[in-house]
Amino acid sequence: MTSTLPNDNIRNFDDQITNKLISEIIRDRIKNSGTRFSANDNIADFINPGEFEILEREVASRVKDLLKSLIIDVENDHNTQETAERVSKMYLNEVFKGRYHPQPKVTSFPNDKNLDEIYTVGPISVRSACSHHLVPILGECWIGIKPGNKVIGLSKFARVADWVFSRPHIQEEAVMILADEIEKLCEPKGLGIIVKAQHYCMKWRGVKEPNTSMINSVVRGDFRHDLSLKQEFFELVKQQSATNNY
Repeated sequence: MTSTLPNDNIRNFDDQITNKLISEIIRDRIKNSGTRFSANDNIADFINPGEFEILEREVASRVKDLLKSLIIDVENDHNTQETAERVSKMYLNEVFKGRYHPQPKVTSFPNDKNLDEIYTVGPISVRSACSHHLVPILGECWIGIKPGNKVIGLSKFARVADWVFSRPHIQEEAVMILADEIEKLCEPKGLGIIVKAQHYCMKWRGVKEPNTSMINSVVRGDFRHDLSLKQEFFELVKQQSATNNY
């Protein structure tokens, strides 16, 4: 008898006939490809159409189990009856969307005018979560570019920064990942990134220091090898910081 299954169903038939959770199916798919899936990696390429909604329901079920383990009466407490579903949607579609959603579409354009003067974009608001405690990291980011053969629109830097930071992170790695993504998109001759953020794993718990922040940076290409360009980048960021009273 000839199969009448659509092509997508044929390709994923082995997944469909298992009794595995959707998270296990996706995880096996990633492992079989030899790809890493750490907290700050993007795994959107491994989630097939229709699976995301199933994953939302699975995560909601696990969050409800967590609430029950915390001895919260989710059946009768009107404040937490739908908390699990809200948390699931928040993590998958907002707070950690950089893991589960593809990179925002970014169109590059030829640098026809051969622009070679540096420019900075910022401050860009960034929101992330500490990989160690899953509590917020909130801050601002500045990006400096010495153009190469391609340029992208200013708003795209903010969109890519949001996508990269919307994952569980440590700040030092987040800046490096953002730099990698920007280099892929516009191949600049020089690149500089500065991030200043407050970590709620220090503000809300632990040492409970409310005013402490972390600043780190990465410089690549001409910014790394030309001290005057590097100084110009930091000076421009300083001026933008003063203008925005940060």
